[in-house]
Amino acid sequence: MSVLTSEKATVCFSVTAEAGPSVLPRVLDYFSKRGLVPDFFEATRSGDALSVELHMIDMELELARYIGRCLDRIFEVDRVQVSEKRYADAA
Repeated sequence: MSVLTSEKATVCFSVTAEAGPSVLPRVLDYFSKRGLVPDFFEATRSGDALSVELHMIDMELELARYIGRCLDRIFEVDRVQVSEKRYADAA
């Protein structure tokens, strides 16, 4: 049987935006001004579009939703998705 544990929750941010020179610093700023460093970060440009993936281990979901709303207010951002992964431990 598997047991869900909150210690192994990862919050994932997926951001789609126009590819512009100020987008990445503005996205990362919402984390850095709270003293947070993403556990995973990847940015990919395809033409005029920029895709950004960030993962934060053990982040409070309320804070993650707040940061997601802030990211959505960035002018160049088209879409923000915030999701939570949970892993099961073997009992």
